[in-house]
Amino acid sequence: MAGRAGGRPAAPAAEEVAMTAAPLRALIVSYPWPPTGGAGVQRAVKLAKYLPEFGVQPAALTVANPSVPVRDESLSRDLPPGMTVVRARTLEPGYGVKRAAWRTTAAAQPSPAVRVRRFATALARSALFPDPQILWQPAAQAALARRLWGSARDDVVFVTAPPFSQFFAAPLARLRRGTAVVLDYRDEWSTLRASYEMLSRVGVVIGDPLEAALLRTAHAVTTATEEFRANLLSRFPFLDPDRVVAIPNGYDPDDVPADLPEPPRDRFVVTYAGTVFKLTSPRGLLGAIRRLHRDSPDLARLLRVRFVGRIVDTEQPLFDGADALGVERVGYVPQQQVASELAASHLVLCLLDDVPGTDRIYPAKIFELMYLRRPCLTLAPPGALARLVDRHRVGAVLPPRDEAAIARYLADALRRFAAGDYPLRSAPVDIDRYSRRAIAGAFADVFRAAVARARGGAAARSAHSTPTAPPGA
Repeated sequence: MAGRAGGRPAAPAAEEVAMTAAPLRALIVSYPWPPTGGAGVQRAVKLAKYLPEFGVQPAALTVANPSVPVRDESLSRDLPPGMTVVRARTLEPGYGVKRAAWRTTAAAQPSPAVRVRRFATALARSALFPDPQILWQPAAQAALARRLWGSARDDVVFVTAPPFSQFFAAPLARLRRGTAVVLDYRDEWSTLRASYEMLSRVGVVIGDPLEAALLRTAHAVTTATEEFRANLLSRFPFLDPDRVVAIPNGYDPDDVPADLPEPPRDRFVVTYAGTVFKLTSPRGLLGAIRRLHRDSPDLARLLRVRFVGRIVDTEQPLFDGADALGVERVGYVPQQQVASELAASHLVLCLLDDVPGTDRIYPAKIFELMYLRRPCLTLAPPGALARLVDRHRVGAVLPPRDEAAIARYLADALRRFAAGDYPLRSAPVDIDRYSRRAIAGAFADVFRAAVARARGGAAARSAHSTPTAPPGA
């Protein structure tokens, strides 16, 4: 069987688990959930889809009225038939109100009224720590308590973040004797505290001690990259390394239809699929496209670059004038259409800008790009993503802000395309370990180990092994 990420053995076959392991009930706590769209939904939904094959019956606790920028009803098709989904209302305002508040803080020459709104927004950012979704917690905690002390009898509560305010469910879940708590890091909380929209002095002062306290309630911790895991163990030495497990994101073959389109023959199409925000900024790519049009206009006329997905407001100015250079902003499309958008391309992109913390990140989309087997260009700093791409021979890696190198790469690809010598397929190696089915098996292993700890005595009931105080506690 294929190995699991980080050198661990792959999960056992689903048939083996179904015959030998006692069934478990797992409650997935996740604010991102259908009909919410976007990459953050995939990890939880695909987990729910495949867990039953490994003897784990999933249920979910999510938000009833999500305050989110995009919706995607098609994601519901992955949920197991009859799966229980408990929904609790959030007190957040609609996403339009939040978006207007963020825009207020970016005004270059604010009026007195804007200054007042900016001050109010700053207060809200400090008060709503660690994120606006903290306003979901009153109803979410009540719903969780009703479920834990009702008839559901969940064996494990799995909380996947961001938003990291969801981790506040852990202490409550820990109160129910015999229930295991597993905390999942899709992203790093420390990176988001330092560089994302909820940056505030509150986070600087209490961020690490709060994170440590919540980690102490967990029977196991999972992370989306091995680098996240290493960073957690370095920052919080009380964590037991055996109970902090790296389980990456992955791809689902069901998301890729059999009748994929082919790229056009009259133009060279490059496609990026995913959200464009601070950590995935395309500033270097767009600069390279401008350079290519300046230096090699005949080649550049063959180029079309498509951005499929949401572009946040702070990145929109980078695209000024780009439409005239063959750059197209498609916007968000349902997940079931993404593979077709990518397949109709000669080159697919994975973007990760050179900002603090990105050296430990894999964008989840990279696994879908592996499975699609189109030529791939990754723009990323040295780190986890670059190593992953090299290890599996996914494609070329270039520094994300090296406009000259990116322009040279595109020019070479365009020349090969014009000469009829451009390959339409890539050949990544050893990617079976990243199938969503294998990933679900790895999570099932973690859940069973966590339940054993929860029911095995006080010394085995948490993810830490010693009472050593964490840094800053």
